[in-house]
Amino acid sequence: MVIGCCGAGKSTFSRKLHAITGTELIHLDQHFWKPDWVETEKDVWAEKVRDLADKPEWIIDGNYGGTMDIRLQRADTIIFLDYPTWKCLWRITKRILKDYGRSRPDMPEGCKERINWPFYRYVATYNVRKRPQILQKLAALPAETRVIIFTNDQAATEFLKSLSG
Repeated sequence: MVIGCCGAGKSTFSRKLHAITGTELIHLDQHFWKPDWVETEKDVWAEKVRDLADKPEWIIDGNYGGTMDIRLQRADTIIFLDYPTWKCLWRITKRILKDYGRSRPDMPEGCKERINWPFYRYVATYNVRKRPQILQKLAALPAETRVIIFTNDQAATEFLKSLSG
């Protein structure tokens, strides 16, 4: 399970992890969003996440706090990209400029990249509002659940290199 603020690099990290392991990669954004940024209904979403997490093996990237507990219960390893706010804001800005008006590969068709000020506000406040709750959830996991927290790209890259031999 790969989690972290928007712009931390969850999808990029997950694609690299998938390339090394061959484990099925699931981008939650592709399952949550409908064309034109329409959200999936809450009860339908929870059931969809249960179905995805019930698979025997997976790499799931995405936060979605309302269904995080479902995934945490089924994950054997959680990777938290715990990056600074400035880095995440910079990366979402670069992503928007690069892909403006187009759907990214980790998003469903019809969800075109755009400037969205509430999204910027979410990213700007993530480390203050969401991070403490995530750290609390990670600390409460059973000892056999592997929790890996990366605070920079170099550590994440070294981890991936260690897997590829």
